[in-house]
Parts: sequence; structure tokens; C-alpha cells
Amino acid sequence: MPASAMDWLRYFAVVMLPAAAIAYLCGCFNGAVIVSKYILRDDIRTHGSGNAGLTNFYRTFGGFLTLVVILTDVLKAVAALLLAGLLMGAPFGQYWAALFCLLGHMFPCMFHFKGGKGILSGGTIAIMIDWRVAVVVWGGFLLLVILTRYVSLGSLWAGASFPFISWYCYPYPAVVVLAFVIGALIVWQHRANIQRLLHGTENKFQLHKKTE
Repeated sequence: MPASAMDWLRYFAVVMLPAAAIAYLCGCFNGAVIVSKYILRDDIRTHGSGNAGLTNFYRTFGGFLTLVVILTDVLKAVAALLLAGLLMGAPFGQYWAALFCLLGHMFPCMFHFKGGKGILSGGTIAIMIDWRVAVVVWGGFLLLVILTRYVSLGSLWAGASFPFISWYCYPYPAVVVLAFVIGALIVWQHRANIQRLLHGTENKFQLHKKTE
């Protein structure tokens, strides 16, 4: 790692900024928007919750193309973290790339900064970072969704638990700060869901049935 302030500045400019830019651009490839807008010719952001995420896409369209959305959002997270891992090393490089990949997913520059909430990509990131992080994030998510059928409740667990399990696994200040920012972003993106949960108006997950 860089030893002096000048070395850190050079490292930031030559390594960290390019890694952040690449991770952000990877994140911008939003599967739900790409499939709905350019294949189905029906922008997902005009349906349901208006969110460009997997759950809203599945509720609205269902079908085989849901798998394309999943694959897109998984692969972009894999690409972002693999590249950052090569450039910057783990775990800091992975958390750095994770932050900017999720920012790209949530606020894609090519889609008017209106994207998804980052759960599928975030779940992929958890798996790539550490199996212990993945067990806590995914375990709680799946348990809550199975028990309550509220995907948003599981998603809130994922966002809230991510920084704490990251802190346990990697107690390094820079990593912990990045983990808390990532977790806060995910929770913030679900603020409307929190309101609906509190008022009992949140939609429960169910197998998609195509309406006529």
C-alpha cells in the first residue's frame, strides 16, 4: 500500500478512481430497465412501484426474461468486484467496487439516474466478499421472506446486517466505513417500503400469474 501522502494521492488518481468509474459503469447496466425498455418495449419504471428492480419486474412481466434480469445484475457485480480485486486487492478493493457498483445500479447515468434498490447485486457482492457475510445476509433475507412473504423486509435485513457482519469479519476502519455506507444506501432505497410496512399496505410476494 502507499506509504506517503503523495503516494496515496497518486494511488487514488491512478487506481482508485478508475476502479470506481468502472464499477459504477458496470452497475449502470440495469437488467430490469434494459430488458423491459429495449426487449419488451415497456419500461418497468412505468409499472407497479416504479422501481427498476427484480421484484417489480417479476411482478409486472414474469416469464423467462426474469432470468435475463437476474443474470445481468449478477454478472455486473461479479465483473466490478473481480476487477477491483485485481487492481486494489481484498477486502478494501471489493468494498470500494461494491459501493460504486451499487451507486450505478441505483442511480444509472444512462437511465436518468432512476434505477433499482440493489438487492440482487448486493447479494452477489456478499457472496463474493466472504461466505460468512453471505450466510448472514442471505440467511436472514430468505428466512424473513419465507416467513412473512415480504421481500422488502428481507431486503432491509440485508442492508442493515451487512455493515455489522462486515465489521466482524474485517475490522478495518476503511472497510467498516464503506460497509456502513453501502448498508445505509440499501436501507434508504427502501424508505417507501418501510412506510408501507408500518401502515400494513406493503405487497407480499407471490408466484407470478400473467393477467389477461
